[in-house]
Amino acid sequence: MLRVVLPWLAILLLVACSRPSIPDPRAAATAYAEAAQRGDADVIYGMLSSDAQRDYGQEGVRKLVADTREELRQHGKALASEKISSQTEAVVRYADGEQAELVLQDGVLKINAVAALPAGARTPAEALDELRQALARRSYSGLVRVLTSESRSALENDMRSLVEGLDQPETLEVKVKGDTAQVEIPGGHSVSLKREAGVWRVEDFD
Repeated sequence: MLRVVLPWLAILLLVACSRPSIPDPRAAATAYAEAAQRGDADVIYGMLSSDAQRDYGQEGVRKLVADTREELRQHGKALASEKISSQTEAVVRYADGEQAELVLQDGVLKINAVAALPAGARTPAEALDELRQALARRSYSGLVRVLTSESRSALENDMRSLVEGLDQPETLEVKVKGDTAQVEIPGGHSVSLKREAGVWRVEDFD
């Protein structure tokens, strides 16, 4: 089935991206098309990444090829007969969970997305990952980028109102009670403060 064949092709293109010299992935796609037309399970197995070989196993690949021989032949024939275009991509993952996406253009790897320049989430999981990265970096700008336009506008209006209300803090009425204080801010905001080791800090605000 195509759902079996296409992951193999994706793996082959990724393998082409991982080598230091970054060979043209079209060569791998062409070799795969020829092996698929022949139903050559051993060649297809040899083209898989080590992870894919471990997941499928050589006998597993042979069984898949035997079960889908005609579909493979037709898919390989169609792939070989069409003009192939490719885009080589790489993902670099860091120990803290951050990642950078690179794209090969004119023989040079270009940055497609990094933590501060996200590509834009294409799935809910990617949106959640962008949220995690923004929170991990304590990045306000990163947090704003992952919000919907409505939520972003509401947050920015709220923050702007708070900033304007704090424009002249010395004129605000501060109600101090021991090591705590409460301040009502123009615009409907309030700030709670607490003194720690002789230093006043903001405990909460809304």
